[in-house]
Amino acid sequence: MTPISLMQLPFSSTQGWKELSRRQPSVQLLVLCIVLPMSLIPPLMLYYAGTHYGDAFMSGFADKQWRFITTIFFLAELLTFAVMGWLIYEIANTSKNALSIHDAYMLAALAPIPMWLSALALWVPSLAFNIIVALIALGVSCSLVYHGLKGLAREQDEMETMSAAYTIMSASVLAWGLLIAVAWAY
Repeated sequence: MTPISLMQLPFSSTQGWKELSRRQPSVQLLVLCIVLPMSLIPPLMLYYAGTHYGDAFMSGFADKQWRFITTIFFLAELLTFAVMGWLIYEIANTSKNALSIHDAYMLAALAPIPMWLSALALWVPSLAFNIIVALIALGVSCSLVYHGLKGLAREQDEMETMSAAYTIMSASVLAWGLLIAVAWAY
């Protein structure tokens, strides 16, 4: 799989998805090679921003217990991956767009990559910039879910694909909101 076909995943239902499904990397490999390293980025960047920018980034930002927050955030990300894989499998299999459990977890591992990478924007101490980057990443993640469902489904039904994608996206946005709430609650 070439880097160009990986970059096309959020924008195409045909480029790369079938090849990824055929390769069948194990869930353990997905966790070790994608989920664990990528899910470390947001907690590390939050810790960096929280300990270096303080209130210059946002009022009350300096008074947080960043070690505790980032540890909880990391564990919540791992739990979210497990729950989202199961949820994608269950939602996709209520329609003709059936996915294997493997493909569901592969999609759960790939879809949050833009969100994980958006945490790198925390190098810039600007709340507005970080919000814009996070919203763009959220859009790309939602596109990955839609095109992934369409590309990995055994049968194609456009309305059922859109319905399943919207349900999964809604759950993903809710999970993302809960993760952000965890970071700001403490």
